[in-house]
Amino acid sequence: MNNIAQLRKKAGVSQAAFASVIGWGQSRIANYELNYRTPSLADCRLIVAGLEKLGCQCTFDDVFPPSGNQAA
Repeated sequence: MNNIAQLRKKAGVSQAAFASVIGWGQSRIANYELNYRTPSLADCRLIVAGLEKLGCQCTFDDVFPPSGNQAA
């Protein structure tokens, strides 16, 4: 599980806008948010960096919490 969608929405941007910041397509973000795909470590770092570019103050663990620590 991850908190990509929650943090992206908190930043007030669409999947398409967020994907554009990272240089990906919207469907890739959707697949990660819905846990249809699991991002690699390098992709996780890009996601965190993209959220930070959008003004989201977050850490790696905020976006990809250790098992059992998902945000409600």
